Amino acid sequence: MEGKIDSFLTNLKIEKNYSDATIKTYRNELYKYYEYIILKKVDYLTINKDGVRDYLKYLDQLHYKNRSISTNISAIRSFYGYLVLHDVVGKNIFNGIRNPKLEKTLPNFLSEIDVSKILEFSSYSNYKKSIYTSRDELILNLLYDTGCRCQELVSICLDDIDFKEKSIKVLGKGSKERVVFYGENTDEVLKRYLVDRKTLLGNKKSESLLVTKESGRMTSRRVAQIIDDIVLLVSIKHHVTPHTLRHTFATHLLNNGADLRSVQTLLGHSSLGTTQIYTHVSNERLRSAYLKAHLDKRK
Repeated sequence: MEGKIDSFLTNLKIEKNYSDATIKTYRNELYKYYEYIILKKVDYLTINKDGVRDYLKYLDQLHYKNRSISTNISAIRSFYGYLVLHDVVGKNIFNGIRNPKLEKTLPNFLSEIDVSKILEFSSYSNYKKSIYTSRDELILNLLYDTGCRCQELVSICLDDIDFKEKSIKVLGKGSKERVVFYGENTDEVLKRYLVDRKTLLGNKKSESLLVTKESGRMTSRRVAQIIDDIVLLVSIKHHVTPHTLRHTFATHLLNNGADLRSVQTLLGHSSLGTTQIYTHVSNERLRSAYLKAHLDKRK
């Protein structure tokens, strides 16, 4: 089974062009299933519905939450689809298994006041400016200004930027290209950073927009660390990730009158339904304001 898993993951990388992060998730989920196969001495090629039900009970006994189970089943279903396509098995037994129902959770986003604190971190008296300041300012401004995913951000090359139009070509999930935009403030930060970037690179050359002094291209992990440090510096008590700024970008656009289709395009969502969760955020905020302000106290 291990060999088939490796072949499947290679197919995702080469044929499907899946991201490294997605492939890592698939690998982890499939090896959870593989552990069960070994433990229960089950033939994964001939497993039946009773065997699948037993596997779901096994996950439940391990106290897996519905979201984790859903991710796991989706990975296994995709794996068996690959096996069917290559005539290893006759049918995909997991096609008949429904993913557990997930509780809808509203995305975490920041208030405009908290966003201002984060974007203005370099003006705080307890912040020590350095050659990295303009780069870190640019990271935060671009995440909030464009709504990019973190991996999209660190993958931006200089050639992807149209400085005149203040737009950037980014490569999203499934290798789908889209154009995002940035404003005047970000443009000013970008110009300052491009001067400092030369110092950061020294004699090295790089096509990447965001670089480090040590290793060239920035990583998603490093971006997350930078945000953690800045959130601590400006005393925001919420947990903030790069994706929080993406959620904030979408929520603020809708709160300020942007239409849902435009936000969908800017975020790179293939389905409008994915974008609609941000209308729930806006509606919940509106409802809260109504209940707090309305004078009618009838129950």
